[in-house]
Amino acid sequence: ALYWVGIPLEIFALARQTHFAQNTGLAPLYTVIALGLGLGLALAGLTLVRWVASAADTATVLDTVLDSDGLAQGIALAPPPVPVAADLQPWESPPALTWADKPRQGSFVLASMLSNTGFVGLAIVPTLVSGPYLGWAVFYSVTQNVIGTYGLGVYLASWFGRGTHTQSRWQQLRDVVTVPSLWAFGLGTISQQWLGPPLVEEALHQSVWLVIPVALVLMGLRLSRLQGWSSLKLALVPATLKVLVLPAVLGAIALRAGLPRETVLVLVLMSGMPSAFAGLILAEEYELDPEIAAASIALSTGGLLLTIPLWLLVFG
Repeated sequence: ALYWVGIPLEIFALARQTHFAQNTGLAPLYTVIALGLGLGLALAGLTLVRWVASAADTATVLDTVLDSDGLAQGIALAPPPVPVAADLQPWESPPALTWADKPRQGSFVLASMLSNTGFVGLAIVPTLVSGPYLGWAVFYSVTQNVIGTYGLGVYLASWFGRGTHTQSRWQQLRDVVTVPSLWAFGLGTISQQWLGPPLVEEALHQSVWLVIPVALVLMGLRLSRLQGWSSLKLALVPATLKVLVLPAVLGAIALRAGLPRETVLVLVLMSGMPSAFAGLILAEEYELDPEIAAASIALSTGGLLLTIPLWLLVFG
């Protein structure tokens, strides 16, 4: 419901209320740069995590084989083959995901690159920067939602997800073209010049406050299923990339480019927002790993309390 109705309604309302001719600046360009940086950092972090996990598994196997009882016992203790989903009975749970599974990799990448610029970003940033620079925050949020979350994000979710079968390029393109939020953005932009009845306009303006509670309920349901530290440790790397590494790199690039410090602060704050709720929505829709998505939201939200004072000190 959030993917097909709630989020498109929010984006439609935001597109109708945003005047794109005012104070656009270079915000969309730097948002795209942030998305590219986030994707690159995510893939590098994923490669490192998979290498560490593979090394740990190899060490475990060697310890078993070289056990004091000899090679035969090591072979006898080898784990049975993991059943695939097609072999499971309806009452059986699917096997736990590993770092070799694409759904887990997909959730890792999305959690590392997509920021919660709407629910959290546009609620926090206006209290920390002056009025003339708020346009950058709005356009950062709009650009990330359109190009990042429901453009590149949907493509990546389709690539990594949709169960165990391989997606063709046509299927991935179809998934992007049919994203309801993209159509909602286009319709909202086109319809800016048409004013509806005051009651309808007010309902659109208030629709955001209906979407947020539903998103929080979804996140709460997923957080309740986390297995303590065993779940949270999976999200340590993506959460760190999201709230610390990505904004620091983007801030350095923006300063090097000669942007005003307050503009740089807006870019750093928006790129350093917690992992997006949309990552959890895409995980549900495209059969990714919701455990990493939910754990990343939890850890990065907690980390935000530490990073905001840091960014204000460095870039403020």
